[in-house]
Parts: sequence; structure tokens; C-alpha cells
Amino acid sequence: MSTAEPTRRALVVVDVQPTFCEGGALPVEGGNAVARDIALYIADHRARYDLVVTTQDWHVDPGAHFSDEPDYVDTWPPHGVAGTAEADLHPALSAIVPEASVKKGQYAAAYSGFEGVDGEGRGLAQILSDGGITDVDVVGLAESHCVRSTAIDAVELGLRTRVLTDLTAPVTAELGAAAREEMRAAGAELVASSDL
Repeated sequence: MSTAEPTRRALVVVDVQPTFCEGGALPVEGGNAVARDIALYIADHRARYDLVVTTQDWHVDPGAHFSDEPDYVDTWPPHGVAGTAEADLHPALSAIVPEASVKKGQYAAAYSGFEGVDGEGRGLAQILSDGGITDVDVVGLAESHCVRSTAIDAVELGLRTRVLTDLTAPVTAELGAAAREEMRAAGAELVASSDL
């Protein structure tokens, strides 16, 4: 008889905000479509998940992360400014009721969702631990940056991690390819949601 612990799975929805979609300060091509597709996926498959957690860039004064002359590697134009409509969750997700919402990057650059906290001051690792989570599926924007960092941190925490490749989009195709290599090398599984 097996004594294996039961699988408990969370969906981590990374930075699906207008600021990273067409029309926003740092648009990712296909961002609005990713937001709509994630909303449809959750509506159809919410029962797969014990927790749904959202993350948001929520910059108050992130120092050198913002620049008037950004290099688009370490410095960026202002985006995800706390309290603005661009920093809110994408309107396509308005019907989603996550169990937790994490805001990151208030006073420094923050790419991984594990660098943020919820309204009670709990980090993402604590939220997942409190929920007994063993497995995470990661979706959102941008694949090449915050999705990559979040997925790699999840693996490093010992969580079985999948990135749902059709529910994310990179800043560029080249950066996306590099991110997928890094995530695979770290131990994340890359899979289309339709193959689950």
C-alpha cells in the first residue's frame, strides 16, 4: 500500500497586468490574448487546483529598476506603478477569485513571484506551504522574465513545476527560447495546457 503524500497543485498566474499587454508601458506581443486564454483556462479547469495565486508588479519606488534611458536588461521605463490601472490585474481576469494575491517590487526590482508578499505579509513560498502545495503550474507574463524566474524559484523550493507554454508569451522569440532552455535545465516541465 502506497504511503505517498497526495498531490496538491497550485496555479501561479504571473503578472497578467495591462502594463505588460498591448497598450501598456512594457507591452508583450500577444499579452492581451494570453490574459484572455488564462481566464478561459481557469474557468474550464479551476477544479484541477487547490490554490490559485496571482502575482503583480507593484512598483512604488523601485530605484534603479526605472530609468529614463532604459537598457531593457536591468533598467526599464516606468511600468506597473502601484495604484494605477496598468498595475491592476488584467480586466480579462476580473471573474477570477484567487486564494492569494502577491505584490512584488515595491522598492526594488523583483522578477520572481517569490519576491512578493500578500496583504498579510506572507511570501509566495509561505502561501504555498500553508496550502500544502506539492506541485505548481506557472502561467503569465512575460515568459522570458518573470515567468522564468518564478518557475526556477519554484523548482529550487522543491515544488514539481510545470510551465504551460500556451498560456505565456516572451518579450522576444530569442529571449523566450533562452528562457525555456533555462527552465528545462532547472527541472521545470514545459507543456501545453491542452496536453494535460
